[in-house]
Amino acid sequence: MNAHQQTLDKWFKEKGWEYWSPLSILARLMEETGEFARLVNHLYGDKPKRDDEKEQDLEEELGDILYTLMCFANSKGIDLDKAIQKTFDKVMSRDKDRYTKK
Repeated sequence: MNAHQQTLDKWFKEKGWEYWSPLSILARLMEETGEFARLVNHLYGDKPKRDDEKEQDLEEELGDILYTLMCFANSKGIDLDKAIQKTFDKVMSRDKDRYTKK
C-alpha cells in the first residue's frame, strides 16, 4: 500500500492539490461504501438492479474505497502498511483459536 500512497501523494503534489479535510474525506468514504453496499445487495441480496442503473464492478468499487482511505491516510501521515500489519498482528493473536471447529 505504501507504494500506492506515495504515487498518490506525488500526483497530488504535481497537480498542486491539497487533500480534503478529514470530515470531507469521511463523507466521501461513506458515499463509496454505500455504492459498494448497493452493488453487493444487487449481486447477492434481495434487491434487484433497476434496468436504468449503470453497470458496476466490485473490484472498481473496492478500489474507490481504497483510494479514499489512502487520501485520508496521506492527509494524516498514516502509513497503511503499518496500519494493516498492526491489525493482522492483533487479529492473528486474538482470534487464533476463535473459529476452531469443535
